[in-house]
Amino acid sequence: MLNRKQDGLRIVSLAPSCTSILCALGVSRHLVAVTPWCADVAPVRGLPAFGDCWRLESIEKIALLNPTLIVGSVPFQAETVARILTIPAQFLALNPRSLADIESDIQTLARFTNRSANGHRLILRMRRDFASIRRDAPKFARLPRVYSEAWPNPRISSPPWVSELVDLCGGKMVVKPGSRVSAEDVASARPDIILLAWTATGNRADPRKTLALPLWQSVPAVRRKQVFVIQDELLNTPGPPVIAGAREISRILKEFSGVRV
Repeated sequence: MLNRKQDGLRIVSLAPSCTSILCALGVSRHLVAVTPWCADVAPVRGLPAFGDCWRLESIEKIALLNPTLIVGSVPFQAETVARILTIPAQFLALNPRSLADIESDIQTLARFTNRSANGHRLILRMRRDFASIRRDAPKFARLPRVYSEAWPNPRISSPPWVSELVDLCGGKMVVKPGSRVSAEDVASARPDIILLAWTATGNRADPRKTLALPLWQSVPAVRRKQVFVIQDELLNTPGPPVIAGAREISRILKEFSGVRV
């Protein structure tokens, strides 16, 4: 493997997902700056921490680090991207939507960091983990109906890759993923299970608000108190952390099926 002096990489990561992938690829020593949230998903404490591709207040400080590669992911703000592009470094902008996109992002970051073999191994390892989770999924006569929420106000359903995770764990997402939905939409979908993974809140989502919503009192998940909080980084970080997210969904579905874990 090339060392820092040989390949000259100096990477600024403006997304936790990118940081999680870069560390899994074995290039963490080349990171020179991250976001304040990256330490929640990768071993990068102690590095300078700035904003992201939506809001970035320290572009001059980033420029002083002489990065050779800046990576970021959605959401993007045009003004912020324009400021990033003033730095004489490669800028890689990612926009994952599916598990296939996550694999593609791994391949892209591996290529940009001269770690293609590591990227291939990481993808194979994630596929094996997903296959194991799928094999271990409980078998239901009727697939449990699942609503997973990324934000409560405005109400936004979890991204499409979370819908794929629910599927491989033995459930079925019952609202359009990655979209703004109304309380009426969720009520009419009648989920058996509600997952709360509110963005940038860790595990601090409050199920009491969901359980107390008047419009949802006849929803099976609320009536049976099948509302669960999942640490947001495990579902909202499109990179290696989604493996742990899938395991958490699987644990919840197993409990729902009566299998104690």
